[in-house]
Amino acid sequence: MKNIKLIEVPSEIGAGTRGASLGVEAIKIAALDFMSNFFIHFPSEKIEVENHLLYEPIQSPYAKRINGVLNLYDKVSKAVCESIKSNFFPIVLSGDHSTSGGTLAGIKMAKPKSKLGVIWIDAHSDLHTPYTTPSGNMHGMPLSASIDEDNEECAVHELDEKTQKAWEALKRIGKIHPKVQPEDVVFISLRDYEKEEKHLIEKHGMKVITTKEVRSKGPENIVRSVIRYLADCTDIYISFDVDSLDSSISKGTGTPVGNGLREREAEDLISKFMQIRKVCCFEITEVNPTLDKENLMAEIAFNILQRSVNILMMN
Repeated sequence: MKNIKLIEVPSEIGAGTRGASLGVEAIKIAALDFMSNFFIHFPSEKIEVENHLLYEPIQSPYAKRINGVLNLYDKVSKAVCESIKSNFFPIVLSGDHSTSGGTLAGIKMAKPKSKLGVIWIDAHSDLHTPYTTPSGNMHGMPLSASIDEDNEECAVHELDEKTQKAWEALKRIGKIHPKVQPEDVVFISLRDYEKEEKHLIEKHGMKVITTKEVRSKGPENIVRSVIRYLADCTDIYISFDVDSLDSSISKGTGTPVGNGLREREAEDLISKFMQIRKVCCFEITEVNPTLDKENLMAEIAFNILQRSVNILMMN
């Protein structure tokens, strides 16, 4: 049985729309609505965030609030690292996806010799860099930071020195870089990405599994093939962005996209992944209740969270 620790990161400085910082509380409200005492069962740690930066002028247009994100990487990585070293299984509940780079750093700091596999369940590839970003939003960059990639071949921006320094620091957090080899990343339900990101996926031969494949092969076969693909990884991190779900149900997130997973498909996929012993950390991100009706997105996220934890407890 695994000891579980919840790490709450109610940050939204990496997102372009407001409200994701309320996602963690929305998931807790969903638990209460379902009469579940889930959140008093497990030890939890709340990371102090930098949301005050939302009121301040933006210094780096191509990496908005990057210094705040850097501080968060530092705090999140330390919390995740300490949890793993204390034999906990960290479950990270984050506001926006930018801080997942800190989660990855924390796993690597705790297990520096590990070969880390990443299962990225997301409509987006989050492979932009400050050199290629169309928006400057940091939640589009955590994976490129984790694979230590600037994508200079596709650069469209020149960075000022401060931004460049902060980006280098971001990639090097934990003094290990890259945190993960690009070929050890698997995207599931990826369907909304730019040509610069496509360039990196093709350059590194990153594995992409479409919604259509999940539907035609079924979650069980997908899980089997992903685990086979990541066979030489010693540890696996699963990041679940709720916008991987179809936009008909994912209203409560900042960037909903059609042709996504159904609730049941996501739940079956994640719970089957959770049976794999190599999985060492799970993250749920990008719930934004201000965009939602009746807290639906948070309720779906809570169902997936609860089912995942039940499986971890049984394993």
